[in-house]
Amino acid sequence: MKKILEPKDSLLTIKYAPDGEVLNENPPRFTWMPASDEDLEYRLQLSKNPDFTEDATTTFEHIPYNFFTLDESLEPGTYYWRYSLNDKNFDYSKVRNFQITNDMIQTPLISREHRYDQVTLTHPRIWLNQEGIKNFRENLKKEKNYCGFDTFYQKSILTYLDKEFIKEPKPYPGNKRVVHLWRQNYTDCQEALSHIRSLAVGGVILEDERMIAQAKAALLEIAGWDTKGPTNRDYNDECAFRVAYALAFGYDWLYNYLTKEERDYVFDKLFIRTKQVADHVIVNSRIHFSLYDSHAVRSLSSVLSPCCIAMLTDCKEAKEWLDYTIEYFNVIYTPWGGIDGGWAEGPMYWTTGMAFVIDAINMIKNFTGIDIYKRPFFQKTGDFPLYCNPVDTYRASFSDQSNLGKYPGHKLAFNIRQFALVSKNENYRWFYDEVFKREPEIEQAFYNNGWWDFHFDEMVYQHDSKDTTFEKQELDMVKWFHDIGWVAINKDMKDFNNHIFMLTKSSPYGSVSHSHGDQNSFLLFAYGEPFIIKSGYYVGFNTSMHRDWRRQTKSHNTILIDGKGQYAEMDKAKQLNAKGCVCEVKEQENLVYIKENATKAYAENAPELKDYTREIYFIDKSYFVIVDSIEAEHEVSVDWLLHSLTEFNIDQNKFSIDRPKARLDGKVVYCSSQIESLTQTNEFEGVDLKEIEGLDEQWHLTMKTKKAKNHVIVSLFVPSKVEDRKIVTAIKDDQGHDVFIYFSHDGNTFSLRTDGNKRY
Repeated sequence: MKKILEPKDSLLTIKYAPDGEVLNENPPRFTWMPASDEDLEYRLQLSKNPDFTEDATTTFEHIPYNFFTLDESLEPGTYYWRYSLNDKNFDYSKVRNFQITNDMIQTPLISREHRYDQVTLTHPRIWLNQEGIKNFRENLKKEKNYCGFDTFYQKSILTYLDKEFIKEPKPYPGNKRVVHLWRQNYTDCQEALSHIRSLAVGGVILEDERMIAQAKAALLEIAGWDTKGPTNRDYNDECAFRVAYALAFGYDWLYNYLTKEERDYVFDKLFIRTKQVADHVIVNSRIHFSLYDSHAVRSLSSVLSPCCIAMLTDCKEAKEWLDYTIEYFNVIYTPWGGIDGGWAEGPMYWTTGMAFVIDAINMIKNFTGIDIYKRPFFQKTGDFPLYCNPVDTYRASFSDQSNLGKYPGHKLAFNIRQFALVSKNENYRWFYDEVFKREPEIEQAFYNNGWWDFHFDEMVYQHDSKDTTFEKQELDMVKWFHDIGWVAINKDMKDFNNHIFMLTKSSPYGSVSHSHGDQNSFLLFAYGEPFIIKSGYYVGFNTSMHRDWRRQTKSHNTILIDGKGQYAEMDKAKQLNAKGCVCEVKEQENLVYIKENATKAYAENAPELKDYTREIYFIDKSYFVIVDSIEAEHEVSVDWLLHSLTEFNIDQNKFSIDRPKARLDGKVVYCSSQIESLTQTNEFEGVDLKEIEGLDEQWHLTMKTKKAKNHVIVSLFVPSKVEDRKIVTAIKDDQGHDVFIYFSHDGNTFSLRTDGNKRY
């Protein structure tokens, strides 16, 4: 009897898809659980008949991994599929189905057999080929600053001309990671990359022997760095990514200027470093099976794309790794979001992830003609920073952010400009323009100069982009990213003086990777001021500030149960289990309603919690009411938390925050279990004081309840400018229920009973 191959999937693994849904792109993206760690080949059958009759069935064989898409689109209709191993001892899996409709995005992928039929295999291949260089050179004779080349020449090429090449980074003291040395080392490696790339591009385009000679010398020097030393993938992967890319770019652009011995020497080191990354991605981390390795996924862009393109004709492994990369981008990417364009790791990791994947997609498109931008995610992902990291805000978005106290940065703006080209969305272009209007000069913080050469990026963008007519698109006041469980409210986004922004999340990603234990949390920014903030500082991953404060629920604007928060430690399965859910979002003329549930997020640490639901009301486009409902197995106390850059003014059950441009008035209108205390502190509990030395204070408010099995907490938040103060009062109705009543300056009213019944 033949074996049926169908391993069980789990939270951490890839899922079986498509499985009963109407698809959003054509052809489908097939994924299934891999059979084992070994190299295996699969076969897949696709049919218009659930019985897989021969006349209605197509069989695809020799599929090397557990993900696959077709090289042509399908006709509309219902289809059935199943898979197995290319092994006569195995039968097919269960049958799954999907539907194709007429209005789907067409995204077929050229098959492996024909993927490189039309490519130009001479060097260079990364960015420009020989014909492209010739055309660039001719245009440069007509226009000195063609595509920003003169700026690149002045700011990048001349920076490295005659400059001593960076020294190889040294090991950490005692080989124990030190955050500032880790960061300094990868910043040095970024400089090494920019050094080689700038002189190679300048030398080849300008046919300048001096630049070429210096670029060659730098390339040979970095090739001599110890492949098992401090820039090894397992020692400091950020260093390894940059060194591998530097070798790839130098090998590719200087190929025709290297001797046979020099080529072989550089190739050997490039191959070793690329293999280190490929082995980690495909063999060890197995991101086609276990999806949530942030750096491994990013290394497809930063390493495998450029390195494999550079080496494609020199070793069979390069083609295998490049095929894996292209197919991953076309089938699985991204594990951090979906068709809404969200990014569960937050806007800073969207910035880094997108910056590298933009480079990779452009390389692949220029080299093979494959346009990955057509996929639904890339058509929509500019919405994520636009709505969840608005251009005039700071300290107002979730997850790890190295620029947490800054406005959205220049690289984020570069990214969204690229997606403006992809989707022709003028709002994305507006975002880019506003960033550079506010800050024309790019500051040299580590998350800029340690990661990018903006002058090279600008030159590439100007060259690769064509004249685009942007399309006017209406802005949504409410944006629900179903894929990641974030909801953004933006009232008057483009009118900074009147912009009100609230962001809340209850995410299926829980606290995995760069996410935190912050389900049902919210942030509030209004009239140019951060009021309710993402607290703490991103000193570095796994510092005490990161591990013991920022990842923990106590640093967020949500609740603790008997002092216990959501799971935010390092077990990845438990992180994903500690999830939330946005249950409902409704938008009416004078009301936005959001309902979210974070019960599962507390299951590991506070199993006595039976239910935690938060309801958010945005009323009259001017103020917020939040209703928290908590039910427990036995009596518990609740810590209701808020965080601010500014000390709270506390008066019994009221609090306020005064900022230079605006004020926030708040009130705990009702607490069914009674308020035991309302206090604040400016201390970061559990954080090494050395990590925060010299950093500004932040304030943390805790409203503690008395013990009860059931709690209902109703709170009110009224942001205002001086001329727009609001009046809020609370009364009891004829049934004894507490009711708060809001009066705006124009006389509109709204009331809410604390048992949940609403009146307008």
